[in-house]
Amino acid sequence: MMRRAEDAVEMLDRVVPAPDRAASLADVERLNAWFGGYALTLRALARLARRVPTTRALVVADVGGAAGALARRVAAWARRQGRPARVVVIDRDLATLTSARAGAPAGVVFVCADATALPLRAASVDVAVTALTLHHLDPEAAVACLAGMRSAARAGVIVNDLLRARLSLALVWLATRLVARHRFSRHDGPLSVRRAYSPAELAALGARAGLRALRVRAYPLLGRVLAVGE
Repeated sequence: MMRRAEDAVEMLDRVVPAPDRAASLADVERLNAWFGGYALTLRALARLARRVPTTRALVVADVGGAAGALARRVAAWARRQGRPARVVVIDRDLATLTSARAGAPAGVVFVCADATALPLRAASVDVAVTALTLHHLDPEAAVACLAGMRSAARAGVIVNDLLRARLSLALVWLATRLVARHRFSRHDGPLSVRRAYSPAELAALGARAGLRALRVRAYPLLGRVLAVGE
């Protein structure tokens, strides 16, 4: 097992010009779509959504949602299901949120806040999701984030992140060289894999956060780990 690169800093974790951040996030969205990251999250969401009455809107919190790429897909999925939905995107980068609001679909709202101090009341959303965010946090911050998600979510919590493994590292390195258009992506992609939590580490973080029945599954060929719990 590769050791976690705890002290390494990604470009997107620094103060960088807005155009560079936007271009790098566009690369993340493109790679996430092509390699199945969104599909994994949406399948897990569909399962948890069965616990929510269709007579009211499904409320989803997208923690660390940046420009709302996942939120837009959640909203589109809900429309295809014929059910109302509201997605709350929570991110700490105000410039990214301000830009994202302009093209947001109906039902998607943006809130500027830190993942470790979520502005959500207990049991105020149905599902809390975080995708490609947890590896940016140190263990204590990750526990705080997961605990906040657990408190807020009535039906369950979904964590989708990179799988720290040599195959994942090779796949991401290759993808960021062939597909990514911005230099930040070529730096951050492989580093994100090295910073990711292993399935066992993620399970331990979830337990510390009070998540019950956390199911953690690795998808080596996709380079992902998915955790779903309550």
